[in-house]
Amino acid sequence: MANALSSQKERAFLVVEKESRRTSLEEFMRVYADKEDEYKYEWNAGIIEKTKRINQQQAIIQAVLFRTFATTKVFKEGGLLTAETDMHTSSEQLRRPDLAIYTKAQLDKMKVGEYQIAKWTAEVISENDNINHVQSKLQEYFDAGVEVVWQIFPNFKHVYVYTAVNQVQICSGDMICSTKSAFPDFEIKAKLIFEQLGLSIFSR
Repeated sequence: MANALSSQKERAFLVVEKESRRTSLEEFMRVYADKEDEYKYEWNAGIIEKTKRINQQQAIIQAVLFRTFATTKVFKEGGLLTAETDMHTSSEQLRRPDLAIYTKAQLDKMKVGEYQIAKWTAEVISENDNINHVQSKLQEYFDAGVEVVWQIFPNFKHVYVYTAVNQVQICSGDMICSTKSAFPDFEIKAKLIFEQLGLSIFSR
C-alpha cells in the first residue's frame, strides 16, 4: 500500500492551532489579510486556523519550483505561480496554499474581482502540520476544482503527487513529479526539488 502510505504519511505531526471564537469572513479579512508575523492564517467555517510559515530552507524549494515554472508554456502565456495567495475553496473556507498556479485567463478574471481556483497547488509539509488537517485540505482542494495537488516532504525528500484524493504517486530520486493533467510541461525530477537543501528541516 505505497509503503504503508510511506511510513504513515511521513510520521505526522503537530496540531494546527485554532482560535475557537467564531469569526466572520469580513473580520478575518480585516484583521488577518495583511498580518505580518510568523504564522499563515486561514479561515475555515468561522474558525481561524494558523500554522507556521515556511522556513528559509523550505523557501529554497519554492525558488526551485519558480525557476522550473519559468520554462513552461503557461508562464510564457502570462500565467502565475504564486505563494500563499487567498483562494476561496468554498463559501465557508479561505485557504492560502503554499504554492498555486493560475493561468492568464484566470488572472484576467481575478483583476475584475472574480476569485479563481488554482489548477495546481502544493503544500510544503513540516512538523507544524497535522496529518488530519493536511488530508482534510486535500479533499477540500479537489472538491473546489483543483486538478493536481503536491504534498512536499523536505526531510524525507518525497513528493506526493495527487490527481484525485484516492490517486497518488509518491515520487523520489529520479522519478518525475508531474502536473501533466493540468500543465503538461511543468514537471521536475524529485531529487532536483531537494538537492539544494542543507541540514534536515526537522529531526526524525
